[in-house]
Amino acid sequence: MNGPMTTENFKAQILQGIPKELPIKKTYPKITSRAPKRRDILSLEEKKLAIRNALRYFPADWHETLGKEFAEELNTLGRIYMYRFKPDYAIHARSIDAYPAKTAQAASIMLMIQNNLDPKVAQHPEELITYGGNGAVFQNWAQYLITMQYLATMTAEQTLHIYSGHPMGLFPSSKEAPRVVVTNGMMIPNYSKQNDWEKYNALGVTQYGQMTAGSYMYIGPQGIVHGTTITVLNAFRKVLKNDESAKGKIFLTSGLGGMSGAQTKAGNIAGCITICAEVNKAAAEKRHQQGWVNELLVDLDQLTKRAKQAMERNEAVSLGYIGNIVEVWEKFDQENLFIHLGSDQTSLHNPWSGGYYPVGLTFEESNLLMRTQPEDFKQKVQASLRRQVSAINKHAAKGTYFFDYGNAFLLEASRAGADIMANNGKDFRYSSYVQDILGPMCFDYGFGPFRWVCTSGDPMDLQNSDDIALRTMEEMLITAPPEIHQQMRDNIKWIREAASNNLVVGSQARILYADAEGRTKIAEAFNNAIKSGEITSPIVLGRDHHDVGGTDSPFRETSNIYDGSRFTADMAIQNVIGDSFRGATWVSIHNGGGVGWGEVINGGFGLVLDGSEDASRRLKSMLFYDVNNGISRRSWARNKEAIFAIKREMTRTPELKVTLPNLVEDELLERLF
Repeated sequence: MNGPMTTENFKAQILQGIPKELPIKKTYPKITSRAPKRRDILSLEEKKLAIRNALRYFPADWHETLGKEFAEELNTLGRIYMYRFKPDYAIHARSIDAYPAKTAQAASIMLMIQNNLDPKVAQHPEELITYGGNGAVFQNWAQYLITMQYLATMTAEQTLHIYSGHPMGLFPSSKEAPRVVVTNGMMIPNYSKQNDWEKYNALGVTQYGQMTAGSYMYIGPQGIVHGTTITVLNAFRKVLKNDESAKGKIFLTSGLGGMSGAQTKAGNIAGCITICAEVNKAAAEKRHQQGWVNELLVDLDQLTKRAKQAMERNEAVSLGYIGNIVEVWEKFDQENLFIHLGSDQTSLHNPWSGGYYPVGLTFEESNLLMRTQPEDFKQKVQASLRRQVSAINKHAAKGTYFFDYGNAFLLEASRAGADIMANNGKDFRYSSYVQDILGPMCFDYGFGPFRWVCTSGDPMDLQNSDDIALRTMEEMLITAPPEIHQQMRDNIKWIREAASNNLVVGSQARILYADAEGRTKIAEAFNNAIKSGEITSPIVLGRDHHDVGGTDSPFRETSNIYDGSRFTADMAIQNVIGDSFRGATWVSIHNGGGVGWGEVINGGFGLVLDGSEDASRRLKSMLFYDVNNGISRRSWARNKEAIFAIKREMTRTPELKVTLPNLVEDELLERLF
């Protein structure tokens, strides 16, 4: 397509799908964040199969040219990304009117897909990876092109089915059905180990969709800032006296990538000293340029000096250190710097392919070693974990409160043989943040990461939506029971200050922890504002999968489930099915997520509000179920906060009938054995 990229040219390229003529081969840009080279894991016959799989997207007369090219990609990168077919137009969330579509629902999904792949948002946009090192929207650019074409042409009585990035096709359905159904990595259980992902992803038949990457609901690091802020605030509440401030107190952690990049911003909002180590210089500089990190340091002695200065001045500041976190833990122990809070948010769900970088190697040396000598790299990662845990234990002995941030840190450290187990030999010596904080304080009460995106792209629409959400929350606080006053106040403070905290990266989006009542009331107010013209275009609702009822994850989201069912996945499957027939615009279900392939099943949704009565009906039905499905499961596990929440909901909603547990006295069980 020649000439400037006008809206009409853009629409024409979307409608074209796979080009009619073979595009000129592209070269990767030199200055970009590239995905690490994947392991060379396929046999010769499997490589032939991977190329055969890739070529089926294209006409036979292209196969000779593309076959050689795809073989080169596979041998040098470990995957076939089909970079030649990346579109020439800029990829970012446009106004909904810019997309060619027959329904606002389809156009909204196109907007969300492009937001996930926006270079300002995505970690490795050239390889279609949004965050976490391997959280993919699609496996290759052909899948992107075909999916966008299908969305542009679909009617309100068709459903697009996506198999791990592959657009299987448009199927006749109904207006009541979801417009898109997404599955990612849904492997037969015996084929769901880390090496299985490496193999079948290289073959081009499955992908790791993370949580919100492969379901088109990522809104940039803002999406985790709110949950991180709540976590840090409540962690300090656990360790500080009532009259103490977090100013001048250290929160030490690591990771400034897609999800972990939220930590420094959250620390600033919580008012502490956040020190975050990151080995990838480009990732650290990106967060600094975006204003999410106040200062960057590259010298460990200078970092130590600056940390002491910040403590003496009672500062609230974020310090990014370009280097390895293990060295920081050890240095601060030697210097006797007291750390109030400690955690880690490197991507240890993906330990052997760039999720964790071992101490003693540079970023570049690690990237080379993980591909050329994977077993040696694995040994160095595990040695580094043992060394990191040893340093953390020394700080914990001095009073540091360390918590796992759901990135599989404790799990992988235990597999590495680190001194991480409790005295009983079964539990970890440190808690998950869900066990101590988000589980009992938020999830069990129904509070979780509710999200919305203003499809106009107009900041004024976002501001109006913030104002609506604030008014709604303030009105709800008046009659809210005392048990949830703290949660309500934290959320009101969050939404009141959201605009001034400059959280938007990519689409005009917001996140707000809310329960079922709050989500429904806010969504209904949005729908009315769209109807009246106060908000000018449709709003997309969604949530992180990291929520009350969408995810079964025994080492994170459901780690505070103690009835033995935390290793089951019924809740997540029930969630995605239940949302599907209650009005969701699209639904997704994934194997894998923040804690790793084979360790979690999680489901998500998107719901488009367009000001109609139909949207009002859908939001009330779907949002109610999406949250209360999770509360009911948590109440059956005997979580007292969830029992309170579901009893309260049954009082408000007589049609809801939930099976409640009868509690058993400990003394009875003691007498039995």
